[in-house]
Amino acid sequence: MSTQPFTIDDLKRILLEGSGAAEDVDLDTDILDQEFEDLGYDSLALLETSSRIERTYGITISDSILADATTPRALVGAVNEHLADDAAA
Repeated sequence: MSTQPFTIDDLKRILLEGSGAAEDVDLDTDILDQEFEDLGYDSLALLETSSRIERTYGITISDSILADATTPRALVGAVNEHLADDAAA
């Protein structure tokens, strides 16, 4: 399990490793508040992303959290909440 915070750069890396990027999307721009759907990531891509995050960071991301995290900012925040909860336990 990682003790480092989960960052937008970590998310971008995992998205690219698991699902690549749409030709018309530049992940190097400010994507924090863009909907995943607008970035070209469907529910299957997000399931792959959450699976990779879970394996890397030793946490479990529930389906409801994944459904509510419709933007990169929301998903990064949810992952960091889990990491903080695990560190406090």
